[in-house]
Amino acid sequence: MDFIYICTVFEKLFFFLRTIPKENHFNQKTYFLSQKNLFSIMKLLVCVTQTPETTANISFNADNTEFNTTGVNFIMNPYDEWYALVRALELKEAQGGSVTIINVGPATNDTVIRKGLAIGADDAVRINAEPKSSMFVAKQISEYAKQGNFDMVISGKESIDYNGASVAAMIAEYLDLPFISFGTKMEVNENIATINRDIEGGEEVVEVATPFVLSAAKGMAEQRIPNMRGIMMAKRKPLSVIEPVAFDDPVAVVGYTLPSAKSAVKMVDPEDMDELVRLLHEEAKII
Repeated sequence: MDFIYICTVFEKLFFFLRTIPKENHFNQKTYFLSQKNLFSIMKLLVCVTQTPETTANISFNADNTEFNTTGVNFIMNPYDEWYALVRALELKEAQGGSVTIINVGPATNDTVIRKGLAIGADDAVRINAEPKSSMFVAKQISEYAKQGNFDMVISGKESIDYNGASVAAMIAEYLDLPFISFGTKMEVNENIATINRDIEGGEEVVEVATPFVLSAAKGMAEQRIPNMRGIMMAKRKPLSVIEPVAFDDPVAVVGYTLPSAKSAVKMVDPEDMDELVRLLHEEAKII
């Protein structure tokens, strides 16, 4: 695939050179710089995590310090898959470049990672460690990102299991890069991204130069379903496994608790307004 990609680039370059007017033969550098789409090739890193299905039965081990994975089916975090990954692929398709997905986790995460490759990512990296905390995950991803010279690091706004919405911001801090949170739309012109983001009561539009870190929310892109060709190609795409860097994690899980069980539904006769008012006042305590 790398050979085919290189050939495609050189073929594009060859036909482009033939279009340069003769009077510009001695000023080709200026002419090249005026062509925005030929060399605006981007390197994009997309962070993905594995989460339980939304219908999974949630329980913990005997001392309530670890999630019980017995019988649980896992999926790629929807915010990472539907919005972060797909928007990265759209940018690659529009401007050229590459999309790498990165995950922190054990070998059991490979199935989820391969789905990202099937959707269209070029390659993947798995950091071989249990994701102990948001800070640990951010540290591992940022150390890899430092070596890759990426134009963007994109993640979903949060994971649907912990809902922490903290990893992307921590990555930006470790990399000393600008951070845009809760992005719902992004347009890129050369190295400037215009991003719409959710704020309380409205929407904000910001501009930022690459490189930067973005967390993507609903609206950034539309879900893609991997086709059979993508699934077959994913088996041959590179998935590199690297060991984690040493990190003294200041965060430790003390314990988890389940929320209180919901009370049973009470049916109220629609004609009995007095009883409805009494329940709302004495039991629900909302009036």
